[in-house]
Amino acid sequence: VLGLLASAPTAARMLDLSRPEDALEVSKRMQCGTADGVPAVYFWEGRVYSRVQGEPDRHLFNGIGMNVRQCTSTTDPQRGPGWRMVSREIMLYLDPQTNQILREWRNPWTGETVPVMHIHNDPVNSRGWTYARGADGAPYRLRAIRHGRWLQMPIEVPLFYDNPLAGDFQDFVGNKYHAMEIFDFTADANEVLDTRNPTAYPSVSWVRISDWMPWMRMRGRQGQMVFNAMGSKLRSYDELPETIKAEIRANYPAYTASPPLDDARPNETTWTVFRRLIEQ
Repeated sequence: VLGLLASAPTAARMLDLSRPEDALEVSKRMQCGTADGVPAVYFWEGRVYSRVQGEPDRHLFNGIGMNVRQCTSTTDPQRGPGWRMVSREIMLYLDPQTNQILREWRNPWTGETVPVMHIHNDPVNSRGWTYARGADGAPYRLRAIRHGRWLQMPIEVPLFYDNPLAGDFQDFVGNKYHAMEIFDFTADANEVLDTRNPTAYPSVSWVRISDWMPWMRMRGRQGQMVFNAMGSKLRSYDELPETIKAEIRANYPAYTASPPLDDARPNETTWTVFRRLIEQ
């Protein structure tokens, strides 16, 4: 399999983004690393705002988060080498003045105090395998921009699907989940393209525009949330800030490691997690 081949000694070279196999390898290096089954950890921090028509934006929360993942490789006789990622993630909502972890939050629109449900999604896996060639035979292309020493990889993820908290008639009355996630990765080009390096340590910016979180009890109020954060891939889990490590030890112990490489569970979102907790 590709994982065994990747561990075999090969002559060092610079990866060429015009070759689909090399572009595929660069994408895997950005997310995980060359070797299969080696954990990688991303950390980010930022702010969360409201956006309501007719009023100024409000700074609702600060936030810190992490994602722990690992990748696995395969080969397909027609589509060539491929890889897949498994992961789980947490983001903690913090008081915008004190930076303390919020357990309750007073909704400034309704005056109601509600318990805070932090983001804790397990799993957040690749939807499928990414191969050097598509099902139609088209070569894999990595959307990457070279700016001097920096290689930048922008990813936009538009989301529009049935909301698991809504009913069976969303095509007629609305309530669809509608969001946009934007990830902008930046890596040292020499680090990520040189095969002598087993991985790369890019930085990442993350923007999310989404509906209100369900735990906020907004009761259909018009408006959206805007998340803006920056972070990077860490050298190890130990580099995470103690605030988030302590919260994981106390309340989310599974998040010290990624899911198993063969994890086939459906992905979780804030909305599916909230529904499961309410039903329980």
